[in-house]
Amino acid sequence: MAATPPQATYRVQVRPGFDLDATAGIVDYLTDLGVSHLYSAPLLTATPGSAHGYDVVDHRTVNPELGGEAARQRLLRALREKQLGLVVDIVPNHAGVAVPPANPAWWDVLRRGRDSSYADWFDIDWDRGRLLLPVLADDPAALDDLKLVDGELRYHEHRFPIADGTGDGTAREVHERQHYELISWRRGDAELTYRRFFAIAGLAGLRVEDPAVFAATHELILRWAAAGEVDGIRVDHPDGLRDPAGYLARLREAAPDAWLVVEKILEYGEELPDWPVDGTTGYDALAAVNGLFVDSDTEGDFTALDTRLAGHHTSWQDLTHTTKLTAATQLLGAELTRLAALAPEVPTERARAALAELAAAFPVYRGYPPEGARHLAAARSEAGRRRPDLTGALDAITRRLRSPDDELAMRFPQLTGAVMAKGVEDTAFYRWTRFVALNEVGGSPAHFGVPPAEFHRFASARQVRWPASMTTLSTHDTKRGEDVRARLAVLSELPGRWAEQVQRWMEYARLPDPAFAHLLWQTAVGAWPIERERLHAYAEKAAREAAASTSWADPDPVFEQAMHALIDRMYDDEQLHAELTELAAAITPAGWCNSLGQKLIQLTMPGVPDTYQGTELWDNSLVDPDNRRPVDFDVRREMLARLDGGWRPALDTDGAAKLLVVSRTLRLRRAHPELFTSYRPVPAHGPQGRHVLAFDRGGAITVATRLPLGLARAGGWHDTVLSLGVNEVKDLFTGRVYSGGETSVADLLADYPVALLAPPTDDAEAAS
Repeated sequence: MAATPPQATYRVQVRPGFDLDATAGIVDYLTDLGVSHLYSAPLLTATPGSAHGYDVVDHRTVNPELGGEAARQRLLRALREKQLGLVVDIVPNHAGVAVPPANPAWWDVLRRGRDSSYADWFDIDWDRGRLLLPVLADDPAALDDLKLVDGELRYHEHRFPIADGTGDGTAREVHERQHYELISWRRGDAELTYRRFFAIAGLAGLRVEDPAVFAATHELILRWAAAGEVDGIRVDHPDGLRDPAGYLARLREAAPDAWLVVEKILEYGEELPDWPVDGTTGYDALAAVNGLFVDSDTEGDFTALDTRLAGHHTSWQDLTHTTKLTAATQLLGAELTRLAALAPEVPTERARAALAELAAAFPVYRGYPPEGARHLAAARSEAGRRRPDLTGALDAITRRLRSPDDELAMRFPQLTGAVMAKGVEDTAFYRWTRFVALNEVGGSPAHFGVPPAEFHRFASARQVRWPASMTTLSTHDTKRGEDVRARLAVLSELPGRWAEQVQRWMEYARLPDPAFAHLLWQTAVGAWPIERERLHAYAEKAAREAAASTSWADPDPVFEQAMHALIDRMYDDEQLHAELTELAAAITPAGWCNSLGQKLIQLTMPGVPDTYQGTELWDNSLVDPDNRRPVDFDVRREMLARLDGGWRPALDTDGAAKLLVVSRTLRLRRAHPELFTSYRPVPAHGPQGRHVLAFDRGGAITVATRLPLGLARAGGWHDTVLSLGVNEVKDLFTGRVYSGGETSVADLLADYPVALLAPPTDDAEAAS
């Protein structure tokens, strides 16, 4: 594991609009905030104009649109000057191929086919003929637009190479002689001959299981690690790899001292495999912390409301089976066909059906030894229950999948992860709208809330097994920002009021899809006030992802017009606007309370805490690209300076109270890591003990309020006390000193709904 894990990271979406020099310009602010490491989006050369960097086209160079190698050196100098480290994001599973001329390896494969020295880089099924590229319009005459220009084939803005000796004749004739075939974009999902990242044709799977491909695609990153210029590596989408365990072993051997975390999405209750890494990127922590602020006692109320609104109730299991089966057979049809061909002993259509059912029933993203066998058995049982007519095919396929050296068994896990991601994260999360605060990556919408005892068990186990795993509340991939979820959690304490309000709104301003309408109203309340154009953009993406009333492939203009008209009414209808504003205002103070509580817990629980760019203030971001908007660092820098000047802000709209919590907590972790080396729940005694979540990390004690409306209805803390068990502690947010022993929670949380207690030392004084 890492020689020295970070104390805390800060994620920056380095991109052409905020390049490496701009990032160097905030290093002083990050230092003052209290982090130990900058955590950057991918830095290698990506598709021109890429706003995220996950579509790497050249692994040999730093992205020139970020400033190139010279800018990386300037950033490195800025970090070293402030004694900050660097964590970088890498993308081993796939490469960007949407713009062929930008990717030298892909361009050479298109030009030379199997004779290319890069032919083995990409996961291509060469036995199925020409390499299919789904770029044409859905029109039989689309190839009429193909042209020969400067020794290349051109289709509108797309450029393709021409193999040696094949350039004579018309554009169509030349096209017929190439190693690739341009086809309609609609044929892509069913017929592609290369593995993709999920269902994105512009991202082609890499064969990093080949040592030569690993070496070529990792040489630059590993050179930085060996030179001490990179302290940590975040591995994107390991589930997509053919052999994740083997890949991570090779990476650990090549970077023995690096802090390694993997973007592994764990289902509820699932354990991270025993890989040579320091942990995950934190979605498991996000789910546990998020659930603490949801009132699990009201689950029945929300289920009943969902049933009334939709006119029926579908279980989470049935819904996800449907959406995963659709993903397997339609979005990922090409991958399914490739797998079915590996089982010639089973009739093709039955092999496809059996594989799709097993993938739809697979309970986690991907099975790994030793739990993989249990997951496969569960999938076989469920698939057999749903499709008894496939018993023979299921048995034959399952026997093959139990053999670890079977090519089918090696490839099937790459399908199950993609099916889970596309079927659940990107579809079911937008259809299951019972309580959307729980519809988050790594979460389980069917698991309604996390009681304190469950959280303590989770955190205690994490301290023992994965003490250097990342924790987070927001990422570039979360469906809603952390403060939106925190405000929505308040609704779990108001089931009656919410049911009455949303039913009135849905009758007053109807939408043909009531389940989606429920999602839209919850999202609006959680993010209000939000700019009109942002809510329009979110709604369009969410509705098309749901693929119930409209979709990306076949948008329904009638439904979408009605949806956008509803959003406009939220702003233009005086009554509707007033009611929406009133309800959002009513739950906002409790939402702030939840926000501070979940942030403090995330920053102090076992693990390495990450702060996603901008979320040190209130953040009402929604799904990407909304959560990748520019951040105003000048406002944050100025506000932090005021806090350092002695200002103790109120809990109000400017978010300074959150910045106070974040900065003081991070500074304490950096100055006194020895205070964060163990985990012990701190019990609360008295009438409102259920509203306290407290733990001792080995000297630093976290205290947070949960379910604040229930607390208010009970008339406050009354005689609730915490047993601190120490002589003297200081709250870093207020500066107050407490003598320890039994301490009144009402006194402790008189100013803020959270407290961070530590022994009063000079360094702790500086941190506060």
